[in-house]
Amino acid sequence: METALVKSILESILFVARKPLSIDELGEVAGLSNEVLLPVMEELAAESQNKGITVVKVAGGYLMGTNPGNVDYVEKILHPKEETRLSPQALETLAIIAYKQPVTRLEIERLRGVDSGWVIESLVAKKLAREAGRSETVGRPYLYATSENFLRHFGIENVDSLPPLPAAEAEQETVFKSALHE
Repeated sequence: METALVKSILESILFVARKPLSIDELGEVAGLSNEVLLPVMEELAAESQNKGITVVKVAGGYLMGTNPGNVDYVEKILHPKEETRLSPQALETLAIIAYKQPVTRLEIERLRGVDSGWVIESLVAKKLAREAGRSETVGRPYLYATSENFLRHFGIENVDSLPPLPAAEAEQETVFKSALHE
């Protein structure tokens, strides 16, 4: 299949997609192999970088969206809802979940030193965190992890893209506690 036709098909698929699509998902829909798709997707992403509509790699897949440089103009048309606002407590809890996932509420509370139930519920309600199963420990508490929405909200491809933490646990706790006060 001709490259221009493959690009056209991929643009159409990404235009209507409501979530990032992996190479495997794109290949399944387009009926093409990953070996054919990957270089074409990389080329499509590079070509769209300076256009109004861009193709970006986010949350383990590809997504089509408006150029971030045009956000002020697009917002005037869309009249978006109130931005998701996160309190310092929510940001601290979300950072712990992101770096320690999967993590129990008890582990989060041990690091924060305070009850964190309402903060965790808030993050789950905002779809920035999710229940990721149950621990095998006594009582089988819920495990929490970040969601795909978290990746999209912060514009990162995966949690491995987060800046590294210090190796020593004591230093990690210091980073968590001081991150919001810098």
